[in-house]
Amino acid sequence: MESVRFRYQTIDIQGFDIHVRSLRDKQQFSDNLGEADALGISSAQWPLFGVVWDSGAVLANEMATFAFADKRILEVGCGMALSSLVLNARHADITATDIHPEAGGFLIENVRLNSGEKIPFLRTGWADLSDGLGEFDVIIGADVLYEREHIALLSGFIERHAKPICEVILVDPARFNHAAFSKKMVTLGYSHTQHKPDTSKFLTSAFKGQVLRYLRA
Repeated sequence: MESVRFRYQTIDIQGFDIHVRSLRDKQQFSDNLGEADALGISSAQWPLFGVVWDSGAVLANEMATFAFADKRILEVGCGMALSSLVLNARHADITATDIHPEAGGFLIENVRLNSGEKIPFLRTGWADLSDGLGEFDVIIGADVLYEREHIALLSGFIERHAKPICEVILVDPARFNHAAFSKKMVTLGYSHTQHKPDTSKFLTSAFKGQVLRYLRA
């Protein structure tokens, strides 16, 4: 990744020290082979995967205490995959996905920094009908509803990869699409709850968003 600068940090997630190599800031860019451009990822959008966002920290804190026994978990739009790294530290069965061409490489490096077991990763988009991922008991994601079109794309992706009994946990930073997404999930047989997370212990500013939970049982 020519000309890209990195940031190294250790993030305390409820007693788990998670070591993360991320992009230094949102000004970084490298697409020498044109892979991101071919996927429709602009230079302005390119670095967004490589930053630890508040929504990702909220989801990671949820996963630090989540009961996962005998559950297969999928993280969608993983970016820096902080939640996957936490779950991996807890020895959960976690698979990560993202469409960004650099997300997988960052995940490999961050797993190495944390001396963790390999996390299965697939670079795929939500419109891909033949990704071969299989079905999951739990599907998680942070800030994945930032475009109106994501309502149909993500709900369809979830429907293809959710077991008949499935829980979906998303963190939304007060964007405008989560209400319509929740209505769509209800039509797919899910009950819906949401709550305001207590972020006072790990964020420096108030979190305006919600933790959205969907359960089909």
